[in-house]
Amino acid sequence: MIVDFHHHFTPRELVKEDPGDRLILTYDENGAPSYTTHKLLFDMDAHVAMMDAAGVDCAVLSCAAGMSAETERSRLINNVAKKAQKDYPKRFIGFAHANPLGGPDAIKELARCADELGYPGVVITSEQDGLYLDAPEFEPFWAECARRGLFVFVHPALKLNESKQFDSYDLARSVGREFSLIMATIRLINAGVFDRHPSLIIQMSHLSGGIASMISRIRSYQDKVFWGTKGNARHGALPAHDFDYYIANNMIFDTGGFCGAIEVVKMALLEFPATRLVFGTDYPQEIRQSGIVKTFVDGIKAIGGDGEKILSGNAKLLLKGRA
Repeated sequence: MIVDFHHHFTPRELVKEDPGDRLILTYDENGAPSYTTHKLLFDMDAHVAMMDAAGVDCAVLSCAAGMSAETERSRLINNVAKKAQKDYPKRFIGFAHANPLGGPDAIKELARCADELGYPGVVITSEQDGLYLDAPEFEPFWAECARRGLFVFVHPALKLNESKQFDSYDLARSVGREFSLIMATIRLINAGVFDRHPSLIIQMSHLSGGIASMISRIRSYQDKVFWGTKGNARHGALPAHDFDYYIANNMIFDTGGFCGAIEVVKMALLEFPATRLVFGTDYPQEIRQSGIVKTFVDGIKAIGGDGEKILSGNAKLLLKGRA
């Protein structure tokens, strides 16, 4: 069974203006392009048609409008995802949407998603409200997810904490979000989040911003003696194990975010075992045509045994029989 772990939707109720055949682009307060709205986001029949054409059996639904949102909006999105799951049996699974900084109400909604709706994971963003994922304010959220056995899908932030350097050429979306994912990975590991919660599993989107291309440099900078930062409270901080231990035990990387480019998946496999990758498309945002998805699926299949692990075999690492 091929599972798409990076697949977006938006409830029709949250799209104020009927886009028709247009793309509606929103910008953040700094003028950086943020999100593109179009009718495919809420046309679930089109989603299923794409999946049928591309050979995708099931998709895990996440909604940008519900990532780190207020509880009322999160609850609506969670309910609409459940309806899609019922309307299209075995084709969709919902991600829980619950603000990691939302306090008791958000934790209560997270519990409802786990206990009543049966969702196996929760989606958040790579940075939020001026904070990064190693901030102490996130600790109750990590603890609750670990306690419940929920994996966490880290999606790139649609609004970066600092976007001034990305003020032109659509840089925030094209590369800024990838930097955010890379930094989130390093922060989670070095801050000891996994040491405090060893059972916690995190799905990093976009192959963690293409982190494989930089992993040798990142590994080098873990040598605090060599780089002279040993003893510095912030820059010399290290986790209990080496960097790759957490990749092998706590992190999963999805293949979404690169517009179906098979070369990026092959590059990731040079550094990471195939057992740590899962399939993702980023449909219907970075990919909006079924033919592109099918070509992507076929390209991963052509890799051979490792490709089959990515498409199907590793799904159990995240779903764990909950769907």
